[in-house]
Amino acid sequence: MQLTVWTYEGPPHVGAMRIATGMKGLHYVLHAPQGDTYADLLFTMIERRKERPPVTYTTFQARDLGKDTAELFQTAARDAYDRFKPQAMIVGASCTAELIQDDPGGLAKAMDLPIPTIPLELPSYSKKENWGASETFYQLVRGIAGAHAPAPGTERAPRPDGQHPSANILGPTALGFRHRDDVTEITCLLDRLGVDINVVAPLDCTPQQLANLGNADFNVVLYPEIAHTAAGWLKRTFGQPMTKTVPIGYGATCAFVREVAELIGRDPDAMLEGEQSRLPWYSRSIDSTYLTGKRVFVFGDATHALAAAKVAETEMGFKVVGLGTYTREFARDIRAAAKDYGVEALITDDYLEVEQAIVDATPELVLGTQMERHIAKRLGIGCAVISAPVHVQDFPARYSPQMGFEGANVLFDTWVHPLVMGLEEHLLGMFRDDFEFSDANGPSHHGHAPRQAAPVANAETQPTRPLDETPAESPLVDSRTAWTAEAEKELKKIPFFVRGKARRNTETFAADHGLAQITLETLYDAKAHFGR
Repeated sequence: MQLTVWTYEGPPHVGAMRIATGMKGLHYVLHAPQGDTYADLLFTMIERRKERPPVTYTTFQARDLGKDTAELFQTAARDAYDRFKPQAMIVGASCTAELIQDDPGGLAKAMDLPIPTIPLELPSYSKKENWGASETFYQLVRGIAGAHAPAPGTERAPRPDGQHPSANILGPTALGFRHRDDVTEITCLLDRLGVDINVVAPLDCTPQQLANLGNADFNVVLYPEIAHTAAGWLKRTFGQPMTKTVPIGYGATCAFVREVAELIGRDPDAMLEGEQSRLPWYSRSIDSTYLTGKRVFVFGDATHALAAAKVAETEMGFKVVGLGTYTREFARDIRAAAKDYGVEALITDDYLEVEQAIVDATPELVLGTQMERHIAKRLGIGCAVISAPVHVQDFPARYSPQMGFEGANVLFDTWVHPLVMGLEEHLLGMFRDDFEFSDANGPSHHGHAPRQAAPVANAETQPTRPLDETPAESPLVDSRTAWTAEAEKELKKIPFFVRGKARRNTETFAADHGLAQITLETLYDAKAHFGR
């Protein structure tokens, strides 16, 4: 166990809560001490849901440990059923309550409630949030849809003539990164292929609808971290094939369309020929060619990290210089992809390791989670968020999918804009000494008074650092290295999003050659040395 100020995933009971909150008619009774109710904020504050999660906590306190906490759990479960009248209930323990070993599953079974009650065994000290969500969804599917399973060995009946093929969309949850919009986009895509939607689960699904999962012809697995285990069980039990392509990016969406068309026996070409996604042309257009070869570092959950790396390398012309995930269950897939890009995979849930990997890779763009956004901002690197965990701004009111053809357009805009804005910042920096754009002057068209410049030390003898960083925030800079004013002025002509790399290379060159001060000549010599 490791003490940290940031975690990419919560404990597995938070994953179970994501399933329960995403569904309707399901209630979660969580054996937990007072204080473990913090998870409510994830949904009401960050995701901005109108309703609080359908979770009842036992909220035992320290003084209750000497009493019958089992009775406390049963009372809470009985009260939850009487109050909310759910179609089904899941029961489990938080990481703290797991230590007192009250067995919520056994206690709930002994109550003999008149609804399906699914016990969850979620090992809090060896597994995490995504695994907890996957296990919860699997247990719900198996417990509810399993009651309608055919006898082993039964052949699946063919679809009646004239009936549209149907599919289940599996994987979207509460607190998922753009899951709501992804479902809308993929539903429209399947509709254009003539596929009816049988059930979307777990998002906005009821336990009664889970009982109908076996009626679909195949399953669309949007998020393997959540749905792969359940989809595998449905394949074995009901003979339903499942899709393997995650439709993130233009190429993957085309591949997804072809995969679905093959499953239903239809020709995808007519639909693909009429598709008007703008990403392929934008990525080849004149105003985007300056992005070719930009170094990009990718980190997130396995689904989004794998997809983002492929889109970055094959559709936008970037160079992947780092690839990693915090989802250890999919480490093998990440390592295989990283090998194809010629980089070493980073499998970790330690944000400090991720930060150091970013520093070492010297990217010009970071695609990651909310934490990588903070890291990139601190290092002066452009960043776009591609994966949970995310903050409130990544649950937009507007339609902003990551999947499908419209999702490909969103990816282009989201990823390219940090680099475009970088060029604008660079132009402002180049003209900083111009009377119209000088930092000492206010905006002339607003009539503001000139800004008073703070006194500075003699740049000929004092170390300098990037303007947007403080010494404590600048792991890329050796503050002991002195730069002359002339060299510092020349350095400012370099675009800010690669200035840190240029500064670090120059200081490394100076240190290797025993130079105590960096002059203009040193800067040019370092450029020639590293440009070979």
